[in-house]
Amino acid sequence: MHFLDDSLLPENQEKLVIQVAPYGPQWVPGDSDDIPVTMDDQVQKAVDCYNAGATVLHLHVREANGKGSKRLSMFNEMLARLRVAVPKMVIQVGGSISFAPENEGQTAKWLSDDTRHMLAELTPRPDQVTVAINTSQMNIMELMTDADVAGTSLTDPALQEAYREMVIPSNPGWQAEHIRRLVASGIQPHFMLGHIAQLETVERLIRRGIYSGPLNLNYVAIGGGLSGLHPADMMEFIRRTPDGAVLTLETLNRNVVPMNTMAIALGLHVRVGIEDTLFGPDGKRATSVQQIEKMVSIARELHREVATGEDAHRIYQTGTQWGSAQETLRRLGMPPNRASGQRGVPMHEAA
Repeated sequence: MHFLDDSLLPENQEKLVIQVAPYGPQWVPGDSDDIPVTMDDQVQKAVDCYNAGATVLHLHVREANGKGSKRLSMFNEMLARLRVAVPKMVIQVGGSISFAPENEGQTAKWLSDDTRHMLAELTPRPDQVTVAINTSQMNIMELMTDADVAGTSLTDPALQEAYREMVIPSNPGWQAEHIRRLVASGIQPHFMLGHIAQLETVERLIRRGIYSGPLNLNYVAIGGGLSGLHPADMMEFIRRTPDGAVLTLETLNRNVVPMNTMAIALGLHVRVGIEDTLFGPDGKRATSVQQIEKMVSIARELHREVATGEDAHRIYQTGTQWGSAQETLRRLGMPPNRASGQRGVPMHEAA
């Protein structure tokens, strides 16, 4: 991304989109008072977050027993209710879901990858599904401290070991097919990227025509195989992000507020919620709503406007697809693909 002399002035920055991840699938209900369990409470949590200033909802669903749901029918029910309760919100389903068959007939016909590709068959469809690029380690324990897990289920050594060994599977064939199915269903991929090598792979997907559409990214700075907390790494990722992309910062624990403060000042967007941290910067417990309110307060201090739901749809360009690799490159402000025999750096022709 380019920064002009006036790029840090709030009147020249896009309105701030606040993503919220209020469902915290890694936690169990006893870990926090802010974990909604019933369907009514999960829907109400979305309403509360929207009213506080969040315009993008990162969605996971719980069963009545408090466990994370793997039933397509539960997600469909939740999506239908959210479309009524928060109709202006961008609904983003977490792409880590592997749906479980709900009966023996489904068990017999499902292949292993179908459990994740079924995200393209959600009804009503969400605006977005998050997509990880390139199989990588996701050791969420690496940056966790004793204070971060105190009083929660993550003090269990066996559970810590399971999260320490967690891997995000996203091989080339799977990601290409997954993107194809999502786009065919009118669902926008939202790419969750942990370092520049993954960003380079997304660029290749665009240049090869595997994905043609608006580019919405989260820079996922949670360590454990993904980027860490060094601001220089964040700045290099920002520098390498295409000008026409929409970039959101995502991190964890008490780092959420200081890292997001930098993002707000730079004109980027932010993510908060108990999926990322149970705490505020002072080390005290903070609900998802309180975390949103903190982002709104910081934005106001910097005189940066906070996006409405309509703004968030406009900024993300939900429901938009483009016709070719060349059109996508042009709209994102990226150099065009090289023509046969062309030397030097290809540049867009003047309009």
